[in-house]
Amino acid sequence: MLESNILGMKLKNPLFLAAGILGTTASSMKMVAKAGAGGIVTKSFSLEANDGYDNPTIVKIEGGVINSVGLASPGVEAKKEELMELQDIRDETPVIASIYGDSEEVFCEVAERTKDYVDAFELNVSCPHAKCGFGSNIGENPEMTHDIVSSVKDAIKDVPIIVKLTPNVTDITQIAKASEDAGADALTLINSVGPGLRIDYQTARPILNNVLGGIAGPMIKPIALKCVYNTYKAVDIPIFGVGGIKDYKDVLEFMYAGASLLQIGTSIMYSGPEIFQTISDDLGNFLEENGYKNVTEIIGLSHEL
Repeated sequence: MLESNILGMKLKNPLFLAAGILGTTASSMKMVAKAGAGGIVTKSFSLEANDGYDNPTIVKIEGGVINSVGLASPGVEAKKEELMELQDIRDETPVIASIYGDSEEVFCEVAERTKDYVDAFELNVSCPHAKCGFGSNIGENPEMTHDIVSSVKDAIKDVPIIVKLTPNVTDITQIAKASEDAGADALTLINSVGPGLRIDYQTARPILNNVLGGIAGPMIKPIALKCVYNTYKAVDIPIFGVGGIKDYKDVLEFMYAGASLLQIGTSIMYSGPEIFQTISDDLGNFLEENGYKNVTEIIGLSHEL
């Protein structure tokens, strides 16, 4: 009932680990797979190692978190070793590599070096707290986004390309259409909102080392839903919905809005990786009780009413 075949990936359920949460090591990703995730998105990595920002890099707020890791990355060669250790789970739990860079050439080289070990690439052109001067500034520009997607697609013809978009634009559908026109096979909506700020009321100092960070968690769900809803009508490629998913009802909302697949991140901090199995069970029960034969039947349902 929850099975689907999207982007050539045979999925037992539509729930993926989102980039940045437990996607750092092979052992943590295998743990998430064992806990019931339908797929894995790695933490974002690039060509060279990047230490990111010093702690504190994350602070809990009402309704979510503010995080400013700064795209910490071990570099492509170290990450490739982790990916090689995941080959035994890919048949049941597809692996998507989240990659970033400051140029078309870097994106392409990272993809070239790791293409044999993943089922798809997610291009992170939308991080709101990138340390190295790139991130959402790329994803806010349709032309830059188009050029990067086109270059990676030309270099990596046999591996699906997913583009993760920022909500911090006037019209996200313009970036979505630019990605699709460049050859993107799917989109991920959305990355963190912001950046935002939290100040310690006792010391008057910003809590995060980097001062500002991306806002994630349940509080951004209405924004993510709007982006998915509007984009579904603008493109003809699948959408991963992400942003504040904590239970099966949230999954239903995203799928009604047009998401084919979902990613869960921040809620793992509160509920643990068991959240994947819990949501899968609850979602399956809902679909059965309401007469659906397969989860794909509810994709975009809100647009048909």
